[in-house]
Amino acid sequence: MTDFGHDLTPSEITRRLDEYIVGQTKAKRAVAVALRNRWRRRQLGRDVAADVYPKNILLIGPTGVGKTEIARRLATLARAPFLKVEATKYSEVGYHGRDVESMVRDLADAAVALVRAEKVQEVAQKAAAAAQERIWRALLEETGLQEYQDPVPGMPGVVEGGIWRPRPSGGVPAPASGQPDVDAQQREVARAQLRQALTNGELETRMLEVELRDTRTPTLSVMGPAGNETMGIDAQALQEIWGRTPQNKTKVRKLTIAEARKIIHEEEADKLLDQDAIVGEALDRAQNDGIIFVDEIDKIVAAGGGDGPDVSREGVQRDLLSVVEGCAVYTRYGHVRTDHVLFIAAGAFHFHKPSELIPELQGRFPVRVALQSLTEADFVRILSEPKNALTRQYQALFATEKVTLTFTKDGIQRLAAVAFKANKTTQDIGARRLMTILEKCLEDLSFEADRKSGQTITIDDKLVAERLGEAADDEDLIPYRM
Repeated sequence: MTDFGHDLTPSEITRRLDEYIVGQTKAKRAVAVALRNRWRRRQLGRDVAADVYPKNILLIGPTGVGKTEIARRLATLARAPFLKVEATKYSEVGYHGRDVESMVRDLADAAVALVRAEKVQEVAQKAAAAAQERIWRALLEETGLQEYQDPVPGMPGVVEGGIWRPRPSGGVPAPASGQPDVDAQQREVARAQLRQALTNGELETRMLEVELRDTRTPTLSVMGPAGNETMGIDAQALQEIWGRTPQNKTKVRKLTIAEARKIIHEEEADKLLDQDAIVGEALDRAQNDGIIFVDEIDKIVAAGGGDGPDVSREGVQRDLLSVVEGCAVYTRYGHVRTDHVLFIAAGAFHFHKPSELIPELQGRFPVRVALQSLTEADFVRILSEPKNALTRQYQALFATEKVTLTFTKDGIQRLAAVAFKANKTTQDIGARRLMTILEKCLEDLSFEADRKSGQTITIDDKLVAERLGEAADDEDLIPYRM
């Protein structure tokens, strides 16, 4: 199997993470080693590899410091199936709420979607050509310029040049052999012109009736194995059960050619794909490369009581333990074993300690990393260094209105200072505070951007002070509270 991103060294992985995440070196090193260990495991013999389990990671730190982003970027690097869940959405078997095993089923869905997207890219060129041909045939039928290769029963016609052409009853007889068919020549010219217009993209806004697969998928709601979860059975599953073929049902829709092209492209790509091979590869990658990020794990720590919701919270830990330890979970695609799925759990642990988790679950997260709260200097770096920095995002958004947005060093410094003090004086929400501050600062400018086309707007210390108040660091003058 392809190594994807597993052959990256730990230093290369941390360097890639540095492109998007500021600070948190310890956490980056921990996940980098975890990813590299997957590559190392693949170099071992099958018997040895089967006993090498992932070292699950527990990230401890306040909200907004990069816990989720680290896990998500790691999965992107490895091109691995990734799922983010909140522990609070699950409940113990017998209580109302989602079954813990449903996270594995969701991971399998994510894996199939990931592999399918990759395979679609591989056949994109062939699918595009097939979609173009279907649109071309629909255009010919709509304009009456199609050529009939085979006689149509019950319709009068003649054969000219090896092509059967229909002739309405009572119409003009076909030309005698040797006489030029002027109408046929005109049709060929019209067809050539239509083909050229379609190829040049001149007909993308034209409305066209096309026959498409009926994608409406009836669902049957049944109770899950624990009696507390609703599972959907899709049309494909019903087809397998009843032996029917709902996918063959079609309907005629009237769309622009541009809209039709997207849908037809997907249909043609599906025809070129081996669905069984996709499912097989997806299940393998879910089991060996999958990453499940369990957020808010501190919220399922029991408060100390012996009944009520605390019973369910501790029950969730026990249910989660069986999945983290390794078990087989039935999904719509088959059984998925979780022995080699990497689990990354995270929590702020403001009111509880990791040691308050049940001992068995603690043991399944041997790697623990404490993430640090962000400083004002970190905010400055977050606003200027990452590839997806908020300042770059706003510059791209304003550029769509042909407005050049620039940020000076003192402007970024003031924004960082405001965000840092807001976190100190109110609730600390980490880097998310920057979104609130920037949106408040640029709200009026964004509203008026369409009127400032061709202009350059500079965000400096003075403008930030004006937009956020004379005393931009005074929490009472800035309505930044959510």
